[in-house]
Amino acid sequence: MAVGGRSLEVLARGIVACARCPRLRRHCAAVARAKRRAFRDWDYWGRPVPGVGDPAARLLIVGLAPAAHGANRTGRMFTGDASGDWLYGALHRFGFASQPSSTSRDDGLRLTGCWITAAARCAPPANKPTRTELERCRPWLAAEIKALGGVRVVVTLGRIAHEAWLKASGWWDRLPPRARPAFAHARATALPDGVVLISSYHPSRQNTNTGRLTRTMWHAVFRAARRALDRER
Repeated sequence: MAVGGRSLEVLARGIVACARCPRLRRHCAAVARAKRRAFRDWDYWGRPVPGVGDPAARLLIVGLAPAAHGANRTGRMFTGDASGDWLYGALHRFGFASQPSSTSRDDGLRLTGCWITAAARCAPPANKPTRTELERCRPWLAAEIKALGGVRVVVTLGRIAHEAWLKASGWWDRLPPRARPAFAHARATALPDGVVLISSYHPSRQNTNTGRLTRTMWHAVFRAARRALDRER
């Protein structure tokens, strides 16, 4: 696969057409048919969701999976739900996004120096993809990582996304178990190739509504990412 925007476009088409996980495809389609009352007028996406952002990204964000009435509805990662409000608000604050909110694929949002992806591309029941489903989806993330050759900082949102990136990037196998970066909020690890890996709690309602993740904690993650990138200039 050639590095650059064209390879990412080809990859996106492959992701959207993927049918490797029948359970997830059925769930996405069922949600798209039933809809949520507040979104009755929406034509739900209801398919796997590709990554989005700047092909020249130096910052990579890795989430868990599309939300049933967020990205599964809008077709863009972290778009149309509360987690996206937190993510795009922080990206705008630290200079990676043109606006602080993301509501649809045609809302004018532009990402600069940043790419957003996920461990799983289909919305899973109860937000819980199985281990097998994550393994089936991992080649898409691995191909995306390969195509995004300029990434210098990776932010993983939640333990599952953290481990998914380590496995898809090859570091899970290359590093002995004790040397693998452990998941902890705001923990930054410089990997042997110079890439900085920062893990964070996911901005889910379960974390933000309970105070496990506060705005101050959240912004500290992206402040650290911006500083790490600025030091390389």
